Amino acid sequence: MTVSSTFWQDRPVFVTGATGLVGSWLVRRLVEAGADVVCLVRDSLPHSEFMRSGLVSQVRVVRGDLCDAPLLQRTIAEYEVRTVFHLAAQTIVGVASREPVGTLEANIRGTYLLFDACRNARLVSEVVFASSDKAYGEHEVLPYDEDAPLQGTYPYDVSKSCADLIARMYARAFDLPVVTTRCGNFFGGGDLNWNRIVPGTVRSILRGTAPIIRSDGSFIRDYFYVRDGAAVYMLLAEALARDPSLKGEAFNFSYEQQVSVVELVQMISRLMESTLQPVILNQASNEIRRQFLSARKAHERLQWAPIYSLESGLGETIDWYRRLLGETA
Repeated sequence: MTVSSTFWQDRPVFVTGATGLVGSWLVRRLVEAGADVVCLVRDSLPHSEFMRSGLVSQVRVVRGDLCDAPLLQRTIAEYEVRTVFHLAAQTIVGVASREPVGTLEANIRGTYLLFDACRNARLVSEVVFASSDKAYGEHEVLPYDEDAPLQGTYPYDVSKSCADLIARMYARAFDLPVVTTRCGNFFGGGDLNWNRIVPGTVRSILRGTAPIIRSDGSFIRDYFYVRDGAAVYMLLAEALARDPSLKGEAFNFSYEQQVSVVELVQMISRLMESTLQPVILNQASNEIRRQFLSARKAHERLQWAPIYSLESGLGETIDWYRRLLGETA
């Protein structure tokens, strides 16, 4: 399944979360495909890929907050938006645990306000919503498939479970053409949250200090490269345009490679030819110990295959941080 050479040409597209980790790379791909991109931007992040690469000058920028309903309605109407990518969210688990209200506001209220603006818009024909593997909550049976119940317990997980169900509600009750992605833990150039394991480990090694692991190192996760994520969102929008029966469906995307935190740090260290040993703090809380996904549905129904592997994605990511930290040192 490949991106059409003509589908995106001059297509009015609205992206929330454009300055975020995946959003920046999605905007890059959309611009390269010829789309007419409108981005909702709340905060200016000078070292994000969105700003560093000059993408900000190649798109239309609307300044504002995801919870501003009149702004969302005006933007979608005035720019005659056809395709919406909803990536904006408060994604930091620690922040959600310390200050849950802001996370619930952004991830739940922001989602239903956007969907309602899309429902009332005349031209919107595809909405791709970025949920998360965290929406599933904790399950004894793994890997998660798309039929697993959405049963988050901790603040961030609950926010994604709720938003995911809201997407399904708008599809079924209001005929909104929305499809949902549930991906593993994203990594890649542009992630400026140094508490996350990939950017934190790479920066520590580049600075000659031991990487820090907040947990006990045994937590199992999927890790998914942002450039594969950006490609997935565009492919899914095209698939929905071709096949309206996908409305209301959810798809897992994953390398289907279960990796512990310690194993991931060791992989990064090997790629960077480092012998530094991690410091294990064993301080993680409000996190599920084992999470990984089945991508069988995406393979079978979308004929999807990843462009990258975990290792090749990590290699590109390391190179990105080398450039960033060389410029800002």
